[in-house]
Amino acid sequence: MKMLKSKLLDLKEKEHKEEISDLKGEQKEIAWGSQIRSYVFCPYTLVKDHRTNFETGNVTAVMDGEINEFIESYLKLRNFPQNT
Repeated sequence: MKMLKSKLLDLKEKEHKEEISDLKGEQKEIAWGSQIRSYVFCPYTLVKDHRTNFETGNVTAVMDGEINEFIESYLKLRNFPQNT
């Protein structure tokens, strides 16, 4: 009975790990040059999302948390339905 419980527990843990892996999706190595966005403050202002190539010149708004345009461009790239 103990062996059966142990095997069932192992199976449940594997299923749980697979579920977590599916939820995490693709993960890239954290290294130089793997950033999602670039921020330029001087001599001009620019924020660029390297995944979608979306750019905006309003760095202040992005730094204040207005990132909806970046989210929308990513969702369009991934073909996710959007709420408008």
